[in-house]
Amino acid sequence: MEKYLYIALFAPLLGSLIAGSLAMRPKMVFTGIITSLLLGVSMVASLILLQYIYTTDSIVHVKLLDWIAIGNMSIPFGFVVDQVSVTMMVVVTIVSTMVHIHSMGYMVHDNSYNRYFSYLSAFVFSMMILVMSDNFAGLFIGWEGVGLCSWLLIGFWYHREDKPLTKDIYNSPFSTLSPFSSISPAYAANEAFISNRVGDLGMLVGIFLIYWNLGSLQYDEVFANISNLDSSVIVAIGIFLFIGAMGKSAQFPLNQWLANAMEGPTPVSALIHAATMVTAGVYLVIRANEIYTIVPEVGYFIATLGAAVAIGAALMALVATNIKKIIAFSTLSQLGYMFVAAGLGAYWVALFHLATHAFFKSVLFLGAGNVMHALNDEINIKKMGGLHKYMKGTSIIMTLASIALAGIFPFSGFFSKDLILEVAFGTHSYILWAILWITAGLTAFYSFRLIMYVFHGKENFHEKGNHPHEAQSYVIAAMTPLAILAVVAGFFKEPFIEMATKLLPELHIHVSNGTFWVLLVVTLGIALSGIAFAVFKFKKDGTFFSEKLKNRPCYKILANQYFMPHFIAYVINRPYLALSRFSWKKIDLKIVDAIVDGIAKVIYKSGDKSRVMQSGNLSTSLRLMVLGITVLLVLLVALGIAK
Repeated sequence: MEKYLYIALFAPLLGSLIAGSLAMRPKMVFTGIITSLLLGVSMVASLILLQYIYTTDSIVHVKLLDWIAIGNMSIPFGFVVDQVSVTMMVVVTIVSTMVHIHSMGYMVHDNSYNRYFSYLSAFVFSMMILVMSDNFAGLFIGWEGVGLCSWLLIGFWYHREDKPLTKDIYNSPFSTLSPFSSISPAYAANEAFISNRVGDLGMLVGIFLIYWNLGSLQYDEVFANISNLDSSVIVAIGIFLFIGAMGKSAQFPLNQWLANAMEGPTPVSALIHAATMVTAGVYLVIRANEIYTIVPEVGYFIATLGAAVAIGAALMALVATNIKKIIAFSTLSQLGYMFVAAGLGAYWVALFHLATHAFFKSVLFLGAGNVMHALNDEINIKKMGGLHKYMKGTSIIMTLASIALAGIFPFSGFFSKDLILEVAFGTHSYILWAILWITAGLTAFYSFRLIMYVFHGKENFHEKGNHPHEAQSYVIAAMTPLAILAVVAGFFKEPFIEMATKLLPELHIHVSNGTFWVLLVVTLGIALSGIAFAVFKFKKDGTFFSEKLKNRPCYKILANQYFMPHFIAYVINRPYLALSRFSWKKIDLKIVDAIVDGIAKVIYKSGDKSRVMQSGNLSTSLRLMVLGITVLLVLLVALGIAK
């Protein structure tokens, strides 16, 4: 099985290197084909490993090479395929393969076609290192790798000029001062990168604490000895590791970058910001479950924050009009669900929802890409409408994915999301359950608000001279497996439980059979009500919010993302910029530079004056010799007198 591990890990790297070697050449379809094929090879190897792990309950563990060996420190490049990592490997490779194929159509006219596929495959390789590593140091290497590739891909169109960002902001009180009148892919990439560096600092502190107290970063050694530490140290480790997870999985307050990251190509959003990278934080908490099990108070904080993010993001999605940002806010909301499950100790439930969510959310993003492609990159859902008759394949696939997202039986979202609500109720976290229950209704509503605006009702796209058309047949073919998995993945729940609980803790919740069915009906009822209300409201009025409502404070708050962008700009960025300018002008130029320049001037002038000693003039040399002898004699006399 080791060979399959290496194939799964290194096939994406090979594709990236091939495409990268051709990056400066004109577009070559070959790069899209070869990278997609190699991702397919990685996917097949991952599925073989999944079958092996499931049937034998064995773990594949290899040590590739020694990496850091200093004194007692020994950190190898080792990789492990177990019940958790193999689940992530399968999810990552399936979604990545389909995204690569979809990208061949989406990026067909892009001048940097070859470079794009090199970046995309490099991202997959970094993600595979992250999930397959057998120690925290290797995980951090993959963690930083996906951060770098995310920066490259979000800012892929770095040459594009700024464009309006506040399209769905109404009468902002900051409208005359707003720094958000424009944004560019380069700005969005930098924002994502810097936000993640803040979280990564916390994660590094957590890793340092682990090594300082345990002398190892290997998962098996850390988890075997973590209980021997003082509880305060374990709490600190759990908190700092979660800070890293907050940055990567865009949890409050490090969540602002995710919506702006939509400036990258849409397939990038499908891969990185729906299915893989943003779930890395959830994976970290699941992988470190033996740490969080010891400190349930940290876990409950994670669950509480997750619930707040879930409903907060869902409320923003209610009023957004940017098709990609609506789906991005939805991703943020579903990440909140995952953190609730993980925080309450239901780690395999969080992993199950991570997997099902990856399938229906990635296909939603790919469908949004088809729509944008058909309408000359239009992103405002109010300028779409009636696209079902032009794009039936995309319409059907996105509708199925939206039903799965809403959690309707028998789609995959029903099985995984309902489990999270059951966990919240069964652990007596009734407030968290109520928040998630309300969020389930909001999710169903905003999902079908998007579907109704885009594919039904009046055609609002003719004013730009658009002529919508369906995507290429192979693009639809690439989306189809993800759509099928969005429908049927929930039926793999029992085999998944059997496999995952070999490594992750089993659930210990107390919900009677009668209560279970009541919860089921209530949850399904609010989801169906959300869909029904969205369809009814659109068919009745052709819109969802009246102009009168748009002038209400609550609507302005949601449309302006709780004014978090303004807070960051005016409370954090501007004071920091002012402090930087002050430091530059008053400290750097007038003190630091003055000291450095003063030392240089003294050395220069002393050297300039001393050059006379090397002039070669005999009379000058004799005078200096006499001067030197005189100085020596004076010193000798002075020393003699002193003695």
